[in-house]
Amino acid sequence: MSATPLAALARTTDPRTMLRRFLAADAAVTGANGLAYLVAAGPLGRFLGVGAGLLAALGAFLTVYAAAVALLAARGRPPAWAVTAVVEANLAWALLSLVALALWLGPSTAGAVWTVLQALTVAGFAAAQYTALRAADDRPAA
Repeated sequence: MSATPLAALARTTDPRTMLRRFLAADAAVTGANGLAYLVAAGPLGRFLGVGAGLLAALGAFLTVYAAAVALLAARGRPPAWAVTAVVEANLAWALLSLVALALWLGPSTAGAVWTVLQALTVAGFAAAQYTALRAADDRPAA
């Protein structure tokens, strides 16, 4: 993946702005997901075929994680080590989601589809953030 197609998606050619936008989008999507899990753990759990307690715990974690990513996105120059941690956490989440689906979870069809889709989305955020970080690191400081 190169930064050029991502520039159109991020609507900027500035790698630092691109990086911050991808972090902000990740925070928004993750935060919305976490809040939904927290607020509607029972109904969502029944629909997805996953325990409400698990969804509530995941919701709490995702909400805190989203806040941390949002704070990182708000920085003018997010530190590379912190962005790398977000990329690695996103990749771990995507992988663990698929492993949990294969080995542990017994969701409904909707839950299985949701798990795969959210894993792909999170992996996509990781790829976009990694590419933008590399582009930002290659550009001289302003």
